[in-house]
Amino acid sequence: MIGNVTVTPEDVPRIRFGYKASNEQFPPAELLRYGILAEECGFDSVFVSDHLQPWRHDGGHAPFAMTWLGALGAATERITMGTSVLTPTFRYHPAIVAQAFGTLGCLFPGRVVLGMGTGESMNEVPLGLEWPAGKERFARFREAVKIIRQLWSEERVDFEGDYYRLDRATVYDRPEIPVPLWLAGSGPQVTKYAGRAGDGYITTSGKGTELYTDTLLPAVSAGAEASGRRLDDLDLMMEVKVSFDHDYEAAREATRFWGALGLSPEQKHGVEDPVEMQRLADELSTEQTARRFIVSTDPDEHVERIKGYLDLGFTHLVFHAPGPDQEKFLRLYGAEILPRLRALA
Repeated sequence: MIGNVTVTPEDVPRIRFGYKASNEQFPPAELLRYGILAEECGFDSVFVSDHLQPWRHDGGHAPFAMTWLGALGAATERITMGTSVLTPTFRYHPAIVAQAFGTLGCLFPGRVVLGMGTGESMNEVPLGLEWPAGKERFARFREAVKIIRQLWSEERVDFEGDYYRLDRATVYDRPEIPVPLWLAGSGPQVTKYAGRAGDGYITTSGKGTELYTDTLLPAVSAGAEASGRRLDDLDLMMEVKVSFDHDYEAAREATRFWGALGLSPEQKHGVEDPVEMQRLADELSTEQTARRFIVSTDPDEHVERIKGYLDLGFTHLVFHAPGPDQEKFLRLYGAEILPRLRALA
């Protein structure tokens, strides 16, 4: 392959540090430049969000994640890349997701991860789709995972589910190195399923230590045990929301673009319009928007706060920075934070 290498599982370190490419915040070419720079600055991975619509209308973007990953793979050589997260149940049929990531896995062997979750209405309802209750979303998700795995492992697939059907379906281009499925969960039921059915688990930071220690990690561990594995057999990915700058006020103010993260689930429920989501987020103070982020100017203090997630057992930390100057963030992190984290790891 031109400009790419095959990466085998033995080449991948146990503890990895990645960059979250926010497709809600930057246009495709600019975001691609940041993904390439992340590799140059020493990050191990780049994970891109997959949105039809962003949480903010003014200044918002939504590049198509699967197209973008192909461009990123062609422009880089080393990094792991994937989605955090894609929803394979409504605007995408799971068979199309299997085909797309099968192709990516063939083009960039050992470098691709398919991160998936049950989704949010913001990305589905605008297409005229009805947003069902959580029970149905979870059932669809389980069927989708089963379909993708079957299409990657069987020659001809017939499937008769409650929501999807396949009639002699084949994905003709399947990678020799399997694409791992990392499943996202924020509650105990889906998280337990992620531990049972996934190769990895994805969650996000800033929700209180007790949620991880008392609920999520026990659930994913129980799921792994139900499938005859241990928690250590899974990749545990944490999206860590950070705002690191030598100017503390600039670091705090940068979090305002992501003000929707400060809204409660009740406030966000049923909001499918980015204009309305932006209005709700703009009513919050900077103090409220910054709560989900590790806001810091001191590298040692910053790393000490991140260390808490390593201590919990997470093995893949993907850093999501909210500010408009992503090049500055990447260079600062590459020079001041990543070396300290690698010394810990």
